[in-house]
Amino acid sequence: MMRTLHLALLLAFGLALWPSTALAAPAAQPLQADPLCLPPTFAGSSSADCTPLGSYGYFQRLSQLGMSLPVRPLVAQTVDPALSDLPVSYAMVNTMSGGAVIERPVYPSLADAAAGTNPSFYIKAGESPHYVTYSAVQELDGKSYYYTNLGWMRRSDLSPAEVRRFSMGQLFDTAPTRTFGWVLEHAAGEAAPFAPYAAPSLSAPRGSTGQAAYTVLEVFDTQQVGDLSWYLVGPDEWLNSLQMRLVVPMSAPPEGVENGRWIEINLEQQSLAVYENNQMIFATLVATGLDNLWTRPGLFQIYEKHEETPMSGDFSAGIGGYYYLANVPWTMYYDQARAIHGAYWRQKQFFGFQGSHGCVNLAIGDARWVYDWATLGDWVYVHDPSGRTPTDAEFQYGEGGA
Repeated sequence: MMRTLHLALLLAFGLALWPSTALAAPAAQPLQADPLCLPPTFAGSSSADCTPLGSYGYFQRLSQLGMSLPVRPLVAQTVDPALSDLPVSYAMVNTMSGGAVIERPVYPSLADAAAGTNPSFYIKAGESPHYVTYSAVQELDGKSYYYTNLGWMRRSDLSPAEVRRFSMGQLFDTAPTRTFGWVLEHAAGEAAPFAPYAAPSLSAPRGSTGQAAYTVLEVFDTQQVGDLSWYLVGPDEWLNSLQMRLVVPMSAPPEGVENGRWIEINLEQQSLAVYENNQMIFATLVATGLDNLWTRPGLFQIYEKHEETPMSGDFSAGIGGYYYLANVPWTMYYDQARAIHGAYWRQKQFFGFQGSHGCVNLAIGDARWVYDWATLGDWVYVHDPSGRTPTDAEFQYGEGGA
């Protein structure tokens, strides 16, 4: 027993004297990769010694496209609403009845109009609009008669028209350098506001907040996917070429223009821009010639101006037949019968689309602004980047029309 006790004491004493050693952790290796950049809202995030991933990389890509958050609106002013006023009243001639076109009589006197006898002439029938102006309305035996720019007409042959007094023009103190455009009112069966797509694809998810009609947006990137062009208008917000019409600033004047003044008409985008001193100062939407009644591409000069003028034409062999339009305001002829002018008969939703007999139709206020700016001899540059409008020498252009 004593021997066992001695062994236990020796073992305990030996362990107490044994040197203790801890298990050492592997030596830390120095970090080889650059740290991730902080989001740009944090100080020091612009260091060149960080990796642009995550939120920093996302914001950096937006910055490279010229986009800041929140997205700033295009810096522009709108046209003075007073420029949309017109001093006359209009009425549409009812040349359509039950699907048939009907001539309407014009009389030399109120008595003749009341009796329905001795007409001076008949307004030629046609499917296209016919408009007259009127300055007086007379009641006789319970019926109304209008004194028009052509003579006396019966109220039953007329429909007083509400003139579309509006403007979509944008005025610039500093010329825009980035593409911009208007959201349309309707596109492919869909009405604005348009919820933007998260990616340039019709199958991409769409946002919950839509872009209202005629909102002016800058375009930060463009991608072509199939037949559609896609426009980046905000972070992960895409609209397509069915939903917008654009103005692409020109970096140089058209060949042949040396005085720095010209009007650009883009047939593909249905837009117009005015340049002074080689800088864009105004832009708006237009409606140009229908297919087969094309607005002719080329470089022209304004050769005649009228504060108001009547327009008429017969396109029976083309589209719409005969038309008559009284007092077409702010008219600038530049290519035979083709002119830039106000279109009091055209509703706002039809600007941004082809629709005329060859002229360049503008909203009343926009036409007035361009008319006041323009002088005889100013250049008009008409082009179609899509190449759809005929430019070959063999194509026979007519004189054009409203």
